[in-house]
Amino acid sequence: MRLTNYTDYSLRVLIYLASKEKKELSNIKEIADAYQISKNHLMKVTYELGKLNVIETIRGRNGGIRLAKDPADINIGYIVRQTEDDFNLVECFDPERNTCAISPVCTLRGVLSKALQAYFEVLDGFTLADLVKNKPLLVQLLNNK
Repeated sequence: MRLTNYTDYSLRVLIYLASKEKKELSNIKEIADAYQISKNHLMKVTYELGKLNVIETIRGRNGGIRLAKDPADINIGYIVRQTEDDFNLVECFDPERNTCAISPVCTLRGVLSKALQAYFEVLDGFTLADLVKNKPLLVQLLNNK
């Protein structure tokens, strides 16, 4: 399974914000510079993360973005589920588009469903706090860009 850039960038933004001091504000430009990725993509990502209530946006001259929750309260499985379009690993996962001739007797769908379930069980076992346990090293690397 491969995550979209959108989910990758969402997780990176959260890691970046979690590496900051609790109430410290950041901005899209500094995050884009740190990761060397598009500001336009990050604008979309931060907008959606705001709608999910995991980051807050402070408007105005001295504004910026920061986490809206404690990193320990931001579940990675939840973020991945909210930022990916779908989890149709194969055609038969989508009943509206399934044209596979062997679907009625194929057991592959069940195998892949179990694999997807296991994937989310692992992700659900981690929070953003788990991803920033090496905070001093993250800060060092993010500030060297």
